[in-house]
Order: sequence, then structure tokens, then C-alpha cells
Amino acid sequence: MFRSTFKPLLLALLLAAGAAQAANAPIQILSATVRDQKIAGATVILQKNGAQSTQTQSDAQGAAQLPDDVANDGNATLIIKKSGYSDLVAKCPCSGLSYALSPVMKNLDGMRVVLTWGARPGDLDLHASFPGNHVYFEHKRGADANLDIDHTNSYGPETVTLERKQQGQTYVFAVHDYTNSSVPTSTALSNSQARVFVYVGQSLVRTFTVPRQAGNLWTVFRLSGEGEIQDINTMRGVTVNAGQVLGTIDSYNNEQMQIVPANQGDIDPARAVTSNKAGEAAYHAGNLDGAIALYREAIGFNPEYGQAYSNLGLAFQKAGRPAEAIWANRKAIALASGPTAPTVTASSLYNIGRLYEDAGQYGDALTHYRAAKAAKANAVYDAAIARVAGRQ
Repeated sequence: MFRSTFKPLLLALLLAAGAAQAANAPIQILSATVRDQKIAGATVILQKNGAQSTQTQSDAQGAAQLPDDVANDGNATLIIKKSGYSDLVAKCPCSGLSYALSPVMKNLDGMRVVLTWGARPGDLDLHASFPGNHVYFEHKRGADANLDIDHTNSYGPETVTLERKQQGQTYVFAVHDYTNSSVPTSTALSNSQARVFVYVGQSLVRTFTVPRQAGNLWTVFRLSGEGEIQDINTMRGVTVNAGQVLGTIDSYNNEQMQIVPANQGDIDPARAVTSNKAGEAAYHAGNLDGAIALYREAIGFNPEYGQAYSNLGLAFQKAGRPAEAIWANRKAIALASGPTAPTVTASSLYNIGRLYEDAGQYGDALTHYRAAKAAKANAVYDAAIARVAGRQ
């Protein structure tokens, strides 16, 4: 497939004009799964501590004008809402950028990964690697995985949807700077304002911002065989074509390769504990949305806080958001340690099994009930195994 990095003169002129007026450029809201589909009527909220929130809606062209003083402030937060789509939350500066909304996913084992960036470089590519599969613009279809959108002229989105994660398979997601594929020392990718948004069910569960380091290949995260999102978030300089990107990232498919957890925010364990306790109070008061927000705030302060993930799983489960509950429980299992590890692991596996059973996925339920029993014996797990064993 031929892909030229040549930019038409008209586009160059438009970009130059846009740069001169970047301070008041509107954002554009698009679909993450249908190429160039503009989303009208989305609610756009800008929040900043100490200032009143501002709210507007996207027009028929998916555009929304934002106040310059807030849209260009790194301390402001952008929230975009639209019925039928997952809420999108992103840090500013956000003026002049495109944002792609993900339709709510129904599959318990589904995931959607969305890449967006700025005006330059023109062509970034999203790659997904898993055993026997390399999904990118030349191979848009994989086993239960699709490249929904491929963009070659700035902004994106590029989107990979996993309709169903293959049980036990490890996935690696990466972003390649196609425009500068022969320039390993390029800083274009690091300056691109690229972000990768990860969606499960109806929720945005993880956001990655491109590291400010030279390189043309950003390996973003690994999805383990057990379904845990593991941050990689590293930049490298390579001199490979798009088809050869697989050879530079497939070593991460080996889970024996240890990954040092990457955190893009300030770690504050004390504030994490405070937020988690506030989340527990909200949960017991029946305020599930508040509890979910507070548990996620706790995780933001301490990404290795297993108890907060366990609590988050329970809150998602009670709120009727099973895909997100499974994701949170899997992370709680991965982080379980110390004397309480068998109990946390077993209870989280059991909770996952219940969600699969409720969805009629009895084989998956039985697998998790048996794993729960292996982690820690319990008559409840025995009863669950007996209940679903004959229903496959």
C-alpha cells in the first residue's frame, strides 16, 4: 500500500493559517469508529480548579468553541458527553485539537484503543500486536480485532477495536511516526500532542500521553493474558517500515519480560488512601457514581493501589457496568500481595465469574470459579462450580 508523506499545498496553507490563530481554534468532535463522522450535539465542559465551569455544545460540523484562557491552560480538564458514547475526559491544552468519541461497547471482553494527535506530524499509525496477528493500516483485520479508522493527514483518530480478547493472549499497542520513519532521532512524535485513550464497556479506563523524548516509535501498553493493562510508555528511535514495526515490539508479547510500571502523574499514597476512604463512604451511602470517581482518583494518586481497584470493581458491578468491573478486578488480582493476596485474588476471581455467569458465558464463569477455589478454598466457590458445570 502506497502512502505518501507529501502534504498538498492547500493543507500546508491551512495549517499555517491555523497556527497563526491557534489561540482561538475550536475543537472538533468526531466518531472513533466511523471515518470523518462529525458528532453534533455533544456536551463540552471545561473545568479548572478555582474557576467556574464553562459548557457548550458541538455544532453540526462537530465543532465547539472554547474560551481561550481556559482551553490553553494545562491545569484545565475537558469533558465531552454524548448519549450512546463513553464520556471523554482529557487534560488541556486542547485548543484546535480533535477528539474522538467511542460508542459504548457491549462485549464483556471488548476493548477500544483510540489514537489522536495534533497538526504535525501528518501520519501517525496505531499498531496492535498479538500472537499470529499484526493489526495496522496494511492489515486492518485480525482475530476479533479491527483497525476501524486509518488517518494519514493529521489529528486522527486511528482506532483499533478488540471485539473479544483472545483468552490467554498478550496484546501490545504502539504508535509509529510514519512521516519520520527514517529519522530515529526525530522529536516530531514527542511534540505531536498524541494521546491514546483506552475504553472498556461504557468507560474510558486509561489515557496515555506521549512522552517528551526523542524517537519515532512509542510503545504504549501491554494487555496481559489475564486482561491486565500494563503501562510501557517508552519511546525509541527505529529505522523500519510499517510492516517491520511488529519485530520491534513483539518481544513485549513475552510476559517474562518485566515492565516497570509507568505513571504520568504525581504519586501521593497518602492522598490515595484519603480518596479511597471517601469512595468507601460514598459507596455505602449509595452514591455509586461518586464512589467510582473517588476510587479512580485514588488510583490516579497511586496506580499500584490494589484495594482501590478491588473497591472500584465492586462499585462498577453494583452500578451495572460489568465490563469495567471485570477490568478493575483483573487489575486488583495483578496487584494483590502480602498476607491478604489469596483472599483478594480469590474474591476478585469469584466476582469475575459471577459477571460471566450473569451474561450467560458459563464456560468463562466456570474457569474463574475454579481459579478462585485454587487460590483459596471456600464453600461458596464450590457451590458456584456445581451451579454452572452442567450449563456450558
